Parts: sequence; C-alpha cells; structure tokens
Amino acid sequence: MVHDEHLRQPDEDAGLSRKGTLMARMALATLASRVAGFLRVLVLTAALGLGTRLLDAYNVANTLPNAVYELLVGGAMASVVVPLLARAALTDPDHGVLYTQRLLSLMVYGLSAITLLAMALAPLLVGLVAPGFTAGQHELAVVFSRYFLPQILFYGVSATAGAVLNIRGRFAVAAWAPLCNSLVVIAVGLLYVSSRSFTLLAIGTTAGVFAQMALVVAALSRSGFPIRLHLDPRGIAIRRIAGLAGWVLLSVLGAQAFLLAATRVASLSGPGGVTAYQNALAVFQVPFAVIALTVMTTMLPRLSRSAARRDHDRIVRDLSLAVRVAVAVMAPIAVALLLLGRPIAAVLFDHGSSAPATVRLLGTVLAAFGLALVPFSAYSILQRGFYATQDTRTPALITAGVAVTGIVGCVVAGRLLPPASIVVGVPVAYAVAYTLGLAVTVLVLRRRFGWIDGRRLMRTHVRVFLAASAGAVVAGGATVLTGSAMPLLTVAAAAGVGALAYLAAAKLLHIGELRLLLATALAGFR
Repeated sequence: MVHDEHLRQPDEDAGLSRKGTLMARMALATLASRVAGFLRVLVLTAALGLGTRLLDAYNVANTLPNAVYELLVGGAMASVVVPLLARAALTDPDHGVLYTQRLLSLMVYGLSAITLLAMALAPLLVGLVAPGFTAGQHELAVVFSRYFLPQILFYGVSATAGAVLNIRGRFAVAAWAPLCNSLVVIAVGLLYVSSRSFTLLAIGTTAGVFAQMALVVAALSRSGFPIRLHLDPRGIAIRRIAGLAGWVLLSVLGAQAFLLAATRVASLSGPGGVTAYQNALAVFQVPFAVIALTVMTTMLPRLSRSAARRDHDRIVRDLSLAVRVAVAVMAPIAVALLLLGRPIAAVLFDHGSSAPATVRLLGTVLAAFGLALVPFSAYSILQRGFYATQDTRTPALITAGVAVTGIVGCVVAGRLLPPASIVVGVPVAYAVAYTLGLAVTVLVLRRRFGWIDGRRLMRTHVRVFLAASAGAVVAGGATVLTGSAMPLLTVAAAAGVGALAYLAAAKLLHIGELRLLLATALAGFR
C-alpha cells in the first residue's frame, strides 16, 4: 500500500481542526491544575523549608500512595480499563453501564484492602524508598505515610470515574479536578505557617485528594450515569482483565523500579537531594502534562475505536500527528530548561527558609531534565498505539528495557559522581533510557502496522531542531546580556526573545504542525 503524505494532508487538517476546541480547553484546564500544583509546591517549600529533613520526609511519604496506586492500578487505567470501557460502550446493549458499575465496585473493594495492607507495611515502604534517611527522619516519614496512604483508594476511584466520563465524551472535570486538590493543600500549607500543626498538615494533604475524588464522582453522577456498587463485581471478565493487566503490572513495576532507584540515588546526595529531584521532576512534568498528556487523553478513546474497527491506517495517522504536534511544542521548552534551569529554580524556589545550595542543585537537575523532555513525550504518546489494540505485552517488555537502562544509569551516577552531585545524573539516565525506548517503540510499531509515517516524522523533527537551535542562540545571548543577578529578568528576557526567534524560524521552515496547533488553540479559546 502506498501512503502519500500529500493525499492525507486535508484529512489531517480537518481532524486537527475538529479536535482543536476540545484539546485547547483541556490544555487550559491542565495548565491551571499544574500551575496550582506548582503553587502548592512553592507554598510547602516555603513552609517546610527547601533542603530540610522535614520536607524530604513529607515528600517521600507523599510519594508512597502515588507509587502504590500506579503500581497496582494507574498503569492499567489507560492501557486496559479505557479500551475495555470503550468496547463495552460500543457493544453492550446497555452501552456498558452494568460493566462499568461492576468495574467500579471491584476498584473500591480491591483498593480498600490494598490501602490497609500498605498502612501496615509503611515502615518497610519508607525504608525501601529512602535508605539514606536518619532514624528520626525515617520515623517522621512513616507517621506521615499512614496519614497519606488512604489516598490510594481516592486516586483509584477518581481515575475510574474520570475514565468513564472520558468514554462518555466529558473530559473537562477530570482535567480540572486536580486544581481542587491543589487549592486545598495550598490552604493547608498557609495555615501550617502560623499553626505549625503536624496533624493539620497530614490530614489536610489527604483531604485534597479526597476533594479531587468527590468532584469527579459528583460530575459522573450529574452526567446521568447511575453510580451503584455491586456486592458481587463478577461478570466483567476478571480473568481477561487480569491477563491484560499482568503485562501492565510488569510495565509499571519497571517504571516504579526506575522511580525507586532515582529516589534512592537522590537520597544519597544528602539533605535536599530528594526534594531537588522531586521538585525538578515536578517542573519537568508540567509541559508534558499540559501538551502530551492532553493529547494522549483525548486521543486514546479514538484510537480504541479505530482499533475495534481494525482501522490501522487511522491509528498510524493519529499517532504521527500527535507526536509531531507534541515535538513542535516540547522542543523549545526543552531548550529553555537546558539554558535557564538555574534561574528558573531561583525564581520558583529561592524563598523563605530555602537553602541556597539546594536551590542551585535543583536548577542543575532541572537543566539536565531538558534532555529527556522530547523523547519522554514522544515515547509516552506512541505507547498508546499498543494499548489501543489491547496489546499490553509489547509495551511492558519495552518499558522493562527502559527501566533497566535507567536503573543502570542511576547506579552509574551513584558510583561515579561525588555525593553532592549524584542526583544530577538521574535526569541524564532518564534521557538515555527514554531515547532508547522511543527508538524501539518506533521500530516495533512500524513492523506492526506496516508503516509509521516515518518520512513526515523525520521531516518535522529536523525542522523543529533547526528552529529550536535558532531560538537557543538568541536566548543564550539574552542570558549573557542580563547576567545572573536578577533571575526573573533573565528568565523573562531569554524566554521571550527565544520564543519569538523559534516562532519566526518555524514560519520560515514551514512547520505546519505548529501553525495548525496555534490556529486551533485560538479557535478553542474563543
């Protein structure tokens, strides 16, 4: 079969135009939620002190419910649950209502048991994640974690209800819900400054996740879906779900092992190491969530329907377009992180009782994360091509390879770098691991579908690289002129002129994906 890129262009333009409003509004919701999430990080950093053992203990304990949830449920949500819900909605006489009710029931019962078990094992979990903690810091993290681990259940219910809303064509609430979570925790952090109440801080953090869950469940109820828990959740092909989820579990195990290795290595960098890594990772994840995650969320139900119809050409076209749009946006952001890591860290985190050395370290880690942004985003998008066809085995094996590569990179960083700089090697390990994973994913998808739109993908990547290089030269000149005395001025000047240079170069190089994205985004906000 011949795949002429010019013959497909009108169809692609129309497809992007139709989805522009939805993606623009979702991007706005995700951006607002992420900005609020940043404010939460800044408030907690100012209240607890960047570089303090208290903040490190809080961050490790607050990571545990996310890690356990992702290990047992989160990975299966996009790769197994959403495709199954999409198929049930298309094929069941009741449009999947009973199937969804039973799935939600299974989620509630299973995660309740897992939450209780995790609380009992809290000391072991803390020791596993942060071996570099002192005895007192370990105990503090254990106490925090027993307040935080009920979040496992709340995250699971929220994600399942959000998936049901997405299948029903309602994306907004699930995108806005994390904003509610962050606002609650921001209020708690501000109150903590004056009260210094440990109980307020611990309970309030979990209350934010509960509020997020309540908002999504309420939206599902308002949508007309009859929320009902069944005492017997059987009848949803649990064995089939388990078979599909078994490979997903391997995939998530690999990802969590990589995350665990990164956190352990960061804890070896001394006080502030864990916080420097986690805060830099939080900054790194903002553009990914606003752009790539928005694309993936809106794309997966469509991919699942195309897979159900065996329309593999449509799957390839959608994947190609998603990657090219994401790369056109992510590349200049990656350049900005590389050039402006330290001044960005100073603007965001050099406040209150933050330790200047930790702020500088965080900035270096953030700059190194710029190397990983484009490959990580493209890899995450292309993985959806496997999940849409209910193939969980292939991405699990690829993710295992990524995890092994990343863990080896973390071990090398721990062995070769001086203690204070060990954490800087973590984002470099991310970049190497996900670049390798991206290359393997492209090759496997090409073999699976017969083509991967490689010519157009390569053309866009080359043009984006040239445009981003032009922006980097201009932004680098601005940093030299402004110096380092005023970080906010440096960031604003370099980012501003660099963005203008990138857009001008993109126009000269005819990067159509950026033009289409800007046009549809403007249409979506009208």
